Amino acid sequence: MFALKALRGFSPATTNVYLRSKQAFSVTMSRMQHVEVQHGETAAPFRPETSMAKTLMDIGTRRIFLEEHDLFRQNVRRFFQEEVVPYHAQWEKAGEVSREVWKKAGEHGLLGIYTPEEHGGIGGDLLSAAIVWEEQMYCNCSGPGFSLHSEIVMPYISHYGSKAQIEDYIPQMTAGKCIGAIAMTEPGAGSDLQGVKTFAKKDGTDWILNGSKVFITNGWMSDVVIVVAVTNREAKTAAHGISLFLVDSGTKGFQKGRKLEKLGLKAQDTAELFFEDVRLPAEALLGQANMGFYYLMNELPQERLLISVMALASCEFMFEETRNYVMQRKAFGKTIADLQVVQHKLAELKTEVCVGRAFIDSCLQLHSEKKLDSSTASMAKYWATDLQNSVATQCLQLHGGWGYMWEYPIAKAFADSRVQPIYGGTNEIMKELISRNIVSKK
Repeated sequence: MFALKALRGFSPATTNVYLRSKQAFSVTMSRMQHVEVQHGETAAPFRPETSMAKTLMDIGTRRIFLEEHDLFRQNVRRFFQEEVVPYHAQWEKAGEVSREVWKKAGEHGLLGIYTPEEHGGIGGDLLSAAIVWEEQMYCNCSGPGFSLHSEIVMPYISHYGSKAQIEDYIPQMTAGKCIGAIAMTEPGAGSDLQGVKTFAKKDGTDWILNGSKVFITNGWMSDVVIVVAVTNREAKTAAHGISLFLVDSGTKGFQKGRKLEKLGLKAQDTAELFFEDVRLPAEALLGQANMGFYYLMNELPQERLLISVMALASCEFMFEETRNYVMQRKAFGKTIADLQVVQHKLAELKTEVCVGRAFIDSCLQLHSEKKLDSSTASMAKYWATDLQNSVATQCLQLHGGWGYMWEYPIAKAFADSRVQPIYGGTNEIMKELISRNIVSKK
C-alpha cells in the first residue's frame, strides 16, 4: 500500500491494517508478475467475457484480470457501497464530496494505486487502478474525483517532479490528505492547449503567475494544483514555451472562484481559479521550463484511456439498470420486457456494449505493457464516450417518463454522460488526432 511516511498521522489500528494489506499486496504482485503455466500444470480457470456472464458487472469475468484482482474488486465495491452511495445525494446538493471520504479512500489504499511505492504510492498495476475507475461508475456516483487525482495529477509529479516535490506531495496524496487538480482549460483555451494565455514571468529566481482557469475538476477542494502556463512568449511555436507549476492552496494571489453549476456531475467540485501576481519559488516549477507541452502530450493518452474505461463501465451500469427496470415495469398486462421491440433493443445495446468492452480491455492491456499509442487512446476515448451517450439516450427512453425523474439512477447517468465527449479533448479533436495518423506520409 502507500509508503510508511503516509502512516504517521494514522492510528495504530489503521497502521496494523496497512501493514497486513501491504504484505498481502506484495504477495499478490509477486504472483501476478510470475504467473506462467508450466508443463504439466493445470491452466488457470476459464474467465468468461462479459457477453457470457449473468450480468455485465459480474466479478470473476474478463481474461485481462486475475483472481487477485477479483478480491481487490470486492473490497473496492464494498467501499463505494458503504462510504459513497449513502452520502452521494447530499454531496450533490453541496456541490462537493466530504474530505472524510478522501481520507477513507486513502486508508483503504484506493488512491495513487499506479504510482510507484518508492515515490509514496501504492505500487500496484494499471488494472487495479482501472478497477477503482470502473467500480465508481458501477455505483453511479460521479462525485469523488479519485481517478483524476490518482491517475492524471499524481503521474505528473511522479514522472517529472524533483525528489523534494515527490516527497512533499505523493505520500500525502496517497493518504487522501492532499487533494490534487490540474488546471489546463481557460475561458479562451480548451482542447487547443497551445492557446493558453496564463503567463508566468521570471523575476530573479522566482516566477510571477497571472491568469485564470475554468472547469477545473477538484478545483474547489484542491490542496495543490498543477497549472499550465506560458513561460516563453518568444518561442518559435507556442508548444515550445509552456511550463507546469505546482501551486498550493492558500498561496497569496491564488483565489478560487465559485463552484460551477453543471448539467451533470453535480457532486463533483468544478471551479474557476484565478492567479493574480502569484509569486512562486523556483522549486514550484514541475520538470524543466518550457517542456510543459511535451509532458502534457506524454500523459494525455492515459487520461483519455481513463475516460474511456469509465465511459464503458457506465454503459454496463446503465444496461443492467435498464434490464432490471423493464423486467419489472408492467404495461398492456405484462412486463415491457415481454415486448419484442424491447427485447431487440436490449439485444442491440448488449452487443454494442460488449463490442466496446473488447476494445477497451485491449487498450488496458496495451497500456499495462506501455504500448498504447496516442492515436489508439484517442479512438478509445471517442468511441466509448459516444457509445455512452447513445446508451444513455436509449436506456432512458426504455424507462419512459420515469427515466426523466432525477430520483431514477438512469436520469443521473444520462446527465453525467454528456460531458464525456467534451473533456479530455473533445471527440472532434480525437478524430483529428486519429486522422493525422491515417494520412501521415512519414
